[in-house]
Amino acid sequence: MHTDDNSTFDTIRNFLSRIINRQFLVFLFFVVLSAIFWIIQTFNETYEKEIKIPVHIVNVPKNVVLTSTEVDTVRLTVRDKGWMIFSYLYGDLQFELRLNYKNYDKGNGTGTASASELKRLIDQQLESSSKIISVKPDKLEFSYNNGEYKRVPVRWTGRVMPDQLFFIDHTEYEPDSVDVYASKEKLDSIRYIETEPLNHVGFRDTLRVTCQLSHPANVKVVPEQIKVRFFTDVLTEESINVPIGCINLPAGKVLRTFPAKVRVHFVTGASRIRLLRPEDFTVVADYAEIDQKPSEKCNLYLRQTPPGISRATLSAKQVDYLIEEE
Repeated sequence: MHTDDNSTFDTIRNFLSRIINRQFLVFLFFVVLSAIFWIIQTFNETYEKEIKIPVHIVNVPKNVVLTSTEVDTVRLTVRDKGWMIFSYLYGDLQFELRLNYKNYDKGNGTGTASASELKRLIDQQLESSSKIISVKPDKLEFSYNNGEYKRVPVRWTGRVMPDQLFFIDHTEYEPDSVDVYASKEKLDSIRYIETEPLNHVGFRDTLRVTCQLSHPANVKVVPEQIKVRFFTDVLTEESINVPIGCINLPAGKVLRTFPAKVRVHFVTGASRIRLLRPEDFTVVADYAEIDQKPSEKCNLYLRQTPPGISRATLSAKQVDYLIEEE
């Protein structure tokens, strides 16, 4: 009896399963059919879409260097049926604008291709059903020179600050100079090239940055990318005894100060301290000032400090002195 019940249940289940599967297949068929009709209808409507076309200036003479920031893309708005727009965007068609240098050179260091010319060249690559609505930019301009250049140093710019109690001991560039191509007027005015603004804070170890170079319009820089290394060191306070010298001292006279040395306090990196010598600093009294305004004490001036030294001050700004004849 139990076996008969199971057989009946299996029969009913198989029957319902066939009905449900059949209904599902019918439903799926109509869904696919509806989707096909929707795609056909959608693709048959007219659309306007922006298409980006790469631009290249070709047949440039070997002695000519393009100095402008080359416009490498033209943005084209096209009107056509959806299926054609789709083929432009995702199909195998490869659009490209190749502008012959000789056709657009004005002979004065510049060249221009107007919007109408760009439109004409692009229109040759489109299907006859397509209509160009707009072309951006409205014209394409380039500048060049005949190979004139000069080599200038590189400087970093921006906000580069190590962690507290650290400072930038020195900076290295790779390369430290670049070749600049531009018109003679611009070459004469360019003294150095800056990096793009850098923004790095809170570091302790050596910071290595690969960055682009920033330059004025119609100027070509080679290379356009460099590496910068910022070497850090720990800040520390130190002092050193420095002999006192004298400037503007007439022949036959000697200035003696009491004491003969003065202590210079400063802040520098821990690794630099052992390299410092008293002769790296220059502390002087000015005989001309003493001669004009005699007094019991003379003023002291810190005239020179070595690289990497900051917040340098004298332990005494005045000392006793004596002027003797040789």
